[in-house]
Amino acid sequence: MSTLSRLPPVALSIAGSDSGGGAGIQADLKTFQAFSVHGTTAITAITAQNTREVKAIHALPAKHVQQQIQAVFEDFPVKAVKTGMLANARITRQVAQAMRHQQPEWLVVDPVMVATRGARLLDDSAVHALKETLIPLADVLTPNLIEAEALLGHPLRSASDFDAAGAAFRALGACAVLIKGGHQHGKEVVDRWYDARGRLNIRHPRLPYEAHGSGCTLAAAITAALAKGFTPRAAVRRASRYLHKSFTRSYSLDQNTLAILRH
Repeated sequence: MSTLSRLPPVALSIAGSDSGGGAGIQADLKTFQAFSVHGTTAITAITAQNTREVKAIHALPAKHVQQQIQAVFEDFPVKAVKTGMLANARITRQVAQAMRHQQPEWLVVDPVMVATRGARLLDDSAVHALKETLIPLADVLTPNLIEAEALLGHPLRSASDFDAAGAAFRALGACAVLIKGGHQHGKEVVDRWYDARGRLNIRHPRLPYEAHGSGCTLAAAITAALAKGFTPRAAVRRASRYLHKSFTRSYSLDQNTLAILRH
């Protein structure tokens, strides 16, 4: 067997950097590695943060984000792309333009808007740009409850609300939608998946703590599984199992018992 035949699939994360190491680009690379996928990156913003707060955000020039994406695609056979924190409308539109040009086989859009501790990571104009330019390109869209409500402009409370939200996101152009259930209450976490075949509920027990970077990790795991050749439904099931396992092996380094996922 030649060396080239043993090379792993390649995934690209377009997201912000987390100086605390638990979310963003850092979490994505750890997850890609756990799936034996080679991770590449295009950093959109540099944050000064830990598990307790986001102290500062420095968005990179949109042109530089585009140059990073171009450099990766020029030299790597990128199979799947995941977008995370995009910071502002200019970067969001630039990323969407790059995805239309590069046309990766899989695009997972994680509409990161608010940090775990509540800091706003995406401004209003960027939310509009996300809906107009990037969500229509998504093979998989992965909002949590707060993000889904912000994108749609109304609360989601009942099962019918979630079903309507799934339909609304697919009407925007997303091929499949995973509305993550971590922000809801109850003994179970229910992630709701919507695609052309209908709805799939993915359930697992709620653990008695909060984890920093769980949304990034789940979306990155879906991306990695797609890069390895799994179908979207199989990828989301595999990613969910991986995240739950990471929860059970997590540890705490901060003063507020916010868990850090062990990949």
